[in-house]
Amino acid sequence: MPQITVDHSAQVTSSFACDWPAFVRDLHGTVVEIAAAKLPACKTRLRPTGDVFIGHEPVGDHALVHVHIALLPGRTEETKARLTEAALELVRRHVRASGGLTLHASAEVRELDASYRKYEGE
Repeated sequence: MPQITVDHSAQVTSSFACDWPAFVRDLHGTVVEIAAAKLPACKTRLRPTGDVFIGHEPVGDHALVHVHIALLPGRTEETKARLTEAALELVRRHVRASGGLTLHASAEVRELDASYRKYEGE
């Protein structure tokens, strides 16, 4: 915990100035600061995809980034909202469009289900 997934269209990798390691470092620091998570517990997956549509059309001159942050229960709605806004601000700072592309960014903070379990070991 927290489990973080960043889904993004393939254009972000090829047509945007993006420093993913810096983004993840800053995102983890933000999650620790706002949600009182422990840094070693922060886990992030970056998932590029080529199949993205806006309306009925393939993305073309558009790109998407969506940040999912899943936390153990117990944070207030205010804390989750602050974390969502902070995640969006980090996307704005770390993902820069080039070549006339438009970036559509979103974020969501949710609670992990009571069935969540983890395993660490060899």
